[in-house]
Amino acid sequence: MRFFNTLTNKIEEFVPNEEGKIRMYTCGPTVYHYAHIGNIRTYVLEDIFEKSFRYLGYDVERVMNITDVGHLQSDGDTGEDKMSIASKREKKSSKEIAEYYTNAFFEDCSLVHVDRPKIISPATDNIDSYIQMIEKLLKEDKAYINNGNIYFDTSKDPSYYELSGRDSEQLMVAVREDVEKDMGKRNLFDFGLWFTNSKYSNQELQWDSPWGRGYPGWHIECSCIAIKYLGEYLDIHMGAEDAIFPHHTNEIAQSEAYLGHKWCNYWVHLSFLNVNHSKMSKSKGDILRVKDLKSKGYNPLSYRLFILNTHYRNPVNFSFDILSSAERTYQRLKNKVQMISNDGIYSSLVFQEWDNRFKSYLENDLNTANTITLLYDLLKSDVCGKIKLALIQSWDQVFCLDLLEEEKNDIQDQEILDLIQRRAICKKEKNFQEADKIRSDLLEMGIQLIDSREGTTYKFVNKM
Repeated sequence: MRFFNTLTNKIEEFVPNEEGKIRMYTCGPTVYHYAHIGNIRTYVLEDIFEKSFRYLGYDVERVMNITDVGHLQSDGDTGEDKMSIASKREKKSSKEIAEYYTNAFFEDCSLVHVDRPKIISPATDNIDSYIQMIEKLLKEDKAYINNGNIYFDTSKDPSYYELSGRDSEQLMVAVREDVEKDMGKRNLFDFGLWFTNSKYSNQELQWDSPWGRGYPGWHIECSCIAIKYLGEYLDIHMGAEDAIFPHHTNEIAQSEAYLGHKWCNYWVHLSFLNVNHSKMSKSKGDILRVKDLKSKGYNPLSYRLFILNTHYRNPVNFSFDILSSAERTYQRLKNKVQMISNDGIYSSLVFQEWDNRFKSYLENDLNTANTITLLYDLLKSDVCGKIKLALIQSWDQVFCLDLLEEEKNDIQDQEILDLIQRRAICKKEKNFQEADKIRSDLLEMGIQLIDSREGTTYKFVNKM
């Protein structure tokens, strides 16, 4: 498989440390608020990557953290812990906040068929690991104590800017003048490993440490959790593109200083989902959940199809018009699949020919848009129904669009089609009142009609 490696800034052939096995780490959510659909795009893409690796024959071991402490408002180690802010906002304990939003996150993930990683580890479960890493970094003079806090010394890492591809002067452009600077740092881009009471004496989540009672920095959790569960050599690290600097840059610095060797060979970053060409953001109040899409009558798997149709390194613009189009496309696609008859003679050679094309698109920088095009090509082909259904069932291990799963509803398909035909006759006869009544009656039964130039299709929604 070949994909774009941020570390080398080019598409590379993937070679794992151990043949046939992938040790994969993906950054999880900070559970102080709901994950919006822009966040969820990242997790859908990571899920597609994992399922593609498995489809190509790799044994994948994937770990993800849950950030429930230490993520401050600013990447420059200033501001309050986001969990503390949420605790004050909702008048609940940080533990209650974390539990609630963790459950909400996985609820949204399940709606778009994102599987849970094999190992999920909350940051608060790994305090001993952070202390162990910090002790070694201090001992080897890669970190220092100032004003009661412990910082990593980036001046000791000559390759610190390698992942971002920018030097300190270029990165200075991104530093806002109105952001409070942490005066305890020797260098601007040094970062916090552990904060004691000298940072925020009212911090709810604190633990005893050799340096005083306090709490860990944000970046150290991912390094320690990955090393704890996946060992000293990581194959792939994934996350959203805004994590390149400083989060992933800092992960590399502290991990390799601690281990004494290169930690991860491949870094994959996933582009944003935008609204009106601007990045969706919780700070701007952009909290549109997958669950909200469902409550508005959309099938969440239409959103998954929308993501599959765009390359993971390309930003996408979201609107409800775009989602409605994806919904119509999804319903037409399912209708076409449902019409396939399980007939003909199965041929493993024909199956393999088509499946090899599918795999080749996955292997070529995860070109999921081409796999969707291939699916349409298959539907239009003269391949017999038995082979078509076998291929679709196989490919849906990656798509996860429930293409072969029949919609469940009390009303039968033929009844719906009869009513659609009757409505079409009413519209032709300009009996729009009766046509509208048929639409309304169907909607009350949980069936929404979708009109397009190609004709009228339908989807099942929550009953009115």
